[in-house]
This record gives sequence, structure tokens and C-alpha cells, in this order.
Amino acid sequence: MTSLPQASWTKRDDLAQLIAALGADNARYVGGAVRDTLLGKDIHDIDLATPLLPAEVIDRCREAGIRTVPTGIDHGTITAVLPDGVVEITTLRRDVSTDGRRATVAFAQEWKEDASRRDFTINALYAHPETLEISDYFGGVEDLANGRVRFIGDARERIREDHLRILRYFRFQTRFGDDWDEEATDASRDLASTLKGLSRERVGWELLNLLALPDPSVTVFKMRELGVMQEVLPECTAREAEKLAELVRQEQEHSVAPDGMRRLAALLPPVPTVAEAVSARLRLSRKQRERLSCVARRDSKDGENPLALAYYEGTDCARDRVLLTRGDPAPLEGWEAPELPLKGGEIVERGVGKGPQVARILQAVEKRWVEERFPDRGRVMELLDQELASG
Repeated sequence: MTSLPQASWTKRDDLAQLIAALGADNARYVGGAVRDTLLGKDIHDIDLATPLLPAEVIDRCREAGIRTVPTGIDHGTITAVLPDGVVEITTLRRDVSTDGRRATVAFAQEWKEDASRRDFTINALYAHPETLEISDYFGGVEDLANGRVRFIGDARERIREDHLRILRYFRFQTRFGDDWDEEATDASRDLASTLKGLSRERVGWELLNLLALPDPSVTVFKMRELGVMQEVLPECTAREAEKLAELVRQEQEHSVAPDGMRRLAALLPPVPTVAEAVSARLRLSRKQRERLSCVARRDSKDGENPLALAYYEGTDCARDRVLLTRGDPAPLEGWEAPELPLKGGEIVERGVGKGPQVARILQAVEKRWVEERFPDRGRVMELLDQELASG
């Protein structure tokens, strides 16, 4: 039987206290922590499955002095707040009914029954918290070793239970897969239209998480080939898919970290009204909407003076636009916008009456100061003299 390597997180004292409170035979590490530890990856979240009902989980934790938060109690999830990080504890479940958007669940007692309602074989791996022995009911360990992302059971049935699993398939395939699973891709193509019924927030979240992976460009091409991308982002034509691939190459060349919002901008034509429509449709935050609209205003000359662009538009937007127009973003790294060393009062002291004239001169001097890449105050005063002389 396969066992989980003794990674540092499995030796946490606070986890041992939690396991003791629940009882080792009443708990299994499950999902990403097991999967990623087998792959030698860093662990960010720890999930536990248990046959104990939520009320008993809370009681046992309270008796052990462990604080809990009922973050998803309707679905059986309790969050234990530990010194070294939170742990989500979910009671074993089985689906009673599903409509493709949400499921009605009942609590269960069998580990395999809980595993059977999960999406992919590589996510249905359970590890005993003391022996670290892995329970693998559907061949997930072998699939993980072979770089295969495969639905549990019938792919179409799994997708009909939750249509978002189509997008999750492409995200997990990008992270863990080598070759495409034929059954999964066929099911995704045939059921792509079901994505229209999903919450736009859920679609946007999955799409941005996919795009934030190291290189999602091959996946985006595949999603277009299967008709999936047309359902979630019809603005993405073959040209935009190529633009994403080009952007990824630019990021890698300049050692710039992946960014989901920048990649989303690449998948849209550079038209502000399109960016605004997509932002509204995907229910993006105000900050995300402003950034997407800013990047949509990109121009082929953006790379000529990236610092000027950053001064007016902010560093994030400037970096995005420079990369998307094949410029060099290096000047932006660690740069902070300076403050114009000139105040309106100084212009008034030079004999200019208060009002629009002062604002006009100040803006003119600032424009030239930015164009000249932020020279010192001496040069700013020279620019002021020139503006006053010409006025």
C-alpha cells in the first residue's frame, strides 16, 4: 500500500493535538494536501475528512481547547483554528440530488462513498493521520504518477452533477496532466453549453485561476478547439489565444511572474467597452475592472517610456501593457512614482493669478517633466520659466 511521505507538515504539533481530539481512526487527510505531498510540492491548505457529525467535531475540539468556526456547517465543514494554520474538517458526504449548479448532500459513514462524489481520481486520495497509509479507491496514485487527470466514474455524469467541473478539468489538466484524457475532453465538448447556467462569479474565479498557472496557453487552444472557451469567453478568438501564448513567452523572457488578470486582458481585444462588458459579466471586483479597462487602452508605443506610463496609469497596468506590446518591463521593477517638485503656490508667486491658468501651467510643466523622465527640481524650474515665457 502506498504511504504519504513524512513531510514537515505531517509532524506539526498542533495537527497532532487536533487528531488526538477527533481520534486518529475518525480522520483522514484528503485532497490537495495528499496529492501535492506525493508530488513533492509545497502544501498551502490542509483538509480533513471525518465520519463524525459537525456538532461532535465542534464538541471534541472545544474539549481539547481548539477554537472552531462553522464556515460551511450546512455542508458539514468546520474550520479548526490552529497556531500554525487553519484546517478544514468536513463530515463524509453523499449526494442526494444535483442540478449542475448545486448539490443537496447527506452525511455518510463510508470513506469510499465520500470519495465517489469527488471530481477527479487524483483528488480522492485519503491518508491516515498516524500511519500515513493512503486509501486510493479509484486509481488516483497511478494517475498522478502518469500525469493523467481523469474523472471518477463516468465523466458525463460527474459534469452533469456540477457543470463547473468542465473548467476544473482544464485547470487541473494544466497543473498535473501530460496527455489529454479522451473521455474527459469528449464530455467537456459535448456538455460545454451547460456552462451558460453557472454563476458568473464561479466561472470568473475558475478562469482566473487557470490563467494564473505557469503556462495555460496550450489549454486555451484546446478549450477553443472543443468549444468550451466560446461558452465562457466568446471574445477570445484564435487571434487572442495566440496573443496569450505570445504574452507567456514575454513573461518568461523577462522573468515576470504569471498573473491571471494580465492573461485575461490578453484574451480580449484591446477595446475598453469590451473589457467593461466582460468585467460586468464575470462580476469582477472594482479594482480588477479598472485594471482590465486600463490594459484595454494599450498602445503600440507603450514600451517607449514605461515609467511615464506607470506614472499616469500605475505600475501594474503599465507592466501589463508593456508586456502585451512586446516591450521591456525591467525599468518598472522596484520603481516608485516621484512627486512633481513644484506647487501651485510657487506659480502664483511668479505673478500668475489664481485659477485655471495656474492649473494649466502646472499640468504643462508636469507633462514635460514626465516626458524627460523626471529630472530634478532645477530642471523643473527651467521648464516653469519656459512656460511662463511662452504664456
